[in-house]
Amino acid sequence: MARVFGFLRRPTVRIELPRLRPRVDPASYPRVNLEDLTPEVIPYLGQAAYVQLAVFEEVSDAIEGAPDVPSKQRLTSPAGKALDKYERLVAELRRLVDDPNAVIGPFTPGIDRYRALVKGSDWHEQLLSVYLTAGILDDFFTLLASGLPGDVSGRCIAILRADTGRDTIADVLSEAISADRMLGSRLALWGRRVVGDTLLVARSAIHLSGNPASDEQRIEPVFTEIVAGHTRRMDRLGLTA
Repeated sequence: MARVFGFLRRPTVRIELPRLRPRVDPASYPRVNLEDLTPEVIPYLGQAAYVQLAVFEEVSDAIEGAPDVPSKQRLTSPAGKALDKYERLVAELRRLVDDPNAVIGPFTPGIDRYRALVKGSDWHEQLLSVYLTAGILDDFFTLLASGLPGDVSGRCIAILRADTGRDTIADVLSEAISADRMLGSRLALWGRRVVGDTLLVARSAIHLSGNPASDEQRIEPVFTEIVAGHTRRMDRLGLTA
């Protein structure tokens, strides 16, 4: 497992992102067949579950740091919905293993290091990180779920596509950006910064063949679709991706 997450100890690693325009219709992208990229179902569930628990923890931390009670209240929905997704993914693991924690545990160090990289320096950067990175990883693990075997595929897709409650995060950010032009410029830079680290986490979940050339060809359309979603989320906030 150290090999899987070793890259997270090297925060200077950069990857090339597809160049996309804002407001891209996802239907315009070719259908991505992920069956040969999807990992085995048990590690998939372990990593996907811990991602949701991490989202819950980050939103909970943002609640604690919120400037007032109304702001805290607005963040309770995305926190609760992330925890619900975590519990439902753990329930899927329990169908297959006796100890879900033994599956989830190996993924925690790498994801926790990633969280430290993208946490942000203040409350608004933290909120933007949660909104953007959770959206990217939800989209990615939903795509991967299409390659899982049997009924578990549909169940995982349903879990990950369920309401996230993160519209409230977008509303909080939009209001703050409207009131402070300089904040918008700073958050746009931060939003572009976190996407690269998040795609590295996504890449760690992909089953690779060992052939760098063919792997890149298979991964490129996946990341194109994922970054299109990221661009739409940035665009919703009036930020340049």
